[in-house]
Amino acid sequence: MNYPEAFLHLLDCFKHLPGIGAKSAERLVYHVLNMQDEYVEDFANALTALKKEIHYCEKCGNISETPVCDICANPERDHHTIMVVEKPQDVFAMEKIKEYHGLYHVLNGVVSMMDGIGIEDLNIQPLLDRLQEGGVKEVIIATNLTRDGETTALYLARLLQDQDVQVTRIAHGLPIGSNIDYADELTLIKSLEGRTKI
Repeated sequence: MNYPEAFLHLLDCFKHLPGIGAKSAERLVYHVLNMQDEYVEDFANALTALKKEIHYCEKCGNISETPVCDICANPERDHHTIMVVEKPQDVFAMEKIKEYHGLYHVLNGVVSMMDGIGIEDLNIQPLLDRLQEGGVKEVIIATNLTRDGETTALYLARLLQDQDVQVTRIAHGLPIGSNIDYADELTLIKSLEGRTKI
């Protein structure tokens, strides 16, 4: 006996989420079937609202409900420093430690030959445009310490060497192969304090 079409459709949707296999997706669909109608409707509305109301900041690439995110629009931030990160989660991880007061630039990915992602697929041109506007004195490269993150960091370092800015790399307080958004606050503080010039 086959599952009904609506069941299979939701099952397939859940399987597209990271870390969700066929068995987990099946359990989630059964859970949704047993939820109250009001909660299912609220859940569906939240998904729709997320896609409609959240977009990328036109300056830094972070997620925002407005054209320019709160960090870029804040005059009290240090506008002389830009930290380059892979994804919006990294911005939120760094903000939790309350030690960094500069701006960010989100690449929304890293160079990955295995996944077919080249440098042209990353959010790099807006970073160069920001540097051309002047005022930036330091760019901190804070890509993850993975093979793809290091490849991206080296490319950025070479790309920025002709710019009139100091280019630094966060210190290796983070274990190799780890992601910034999984690190504890002390590790993030130490990696920020021990950044080095590239």
